[in-house]
Amino acid sequence: MAINQNHTSEELNGIKCVIVEKNVSKERAEFLQQLLQYNKYLVEIAPTPAPKAAPAKPLAEGELAPPPPEPTPETFTVGVSDMMFNPINAIFGRLLHTPDGHVVTDAYWHQKENISHDEIPYFEHKY
Repeated sequence: MAINQNHTSEELNGIKCVIVEKNVSKERAEFLQQLLQYNKYLVEIAPTPAPKAAPAKPLAEGELAPPPPEPTPETFTVGVSDMMFNPINAIFGRLLHTPDGHVVTDAYWHQKENISHDEIPYFEHKY
């Protein structure tokens, strides 16, 4: 059981993992996988299970059936096997590095920037 929302764990693909992010797109999952594998973490990605559908209520006489729900986009859950990993601590503790040698910043992690500007403190950064 997690102490708080920032340190949850689940079993992904049969491996106990700390959840890095849930409900992410395929592109986001690939970005996180490349970044975390570069930093020597074992990354597991699993499709997010579809939400449970509410039971259909019986139709009254003469009532039309509601339209079928729109399909939900395919999302993924990203986790790492290191049970001590915490994404917030890793980013603000400057523990992660980009392949080009910079420290991962909050803006780089959230893909707001393509290059990590680690020379600017996060509290002075203007988006």
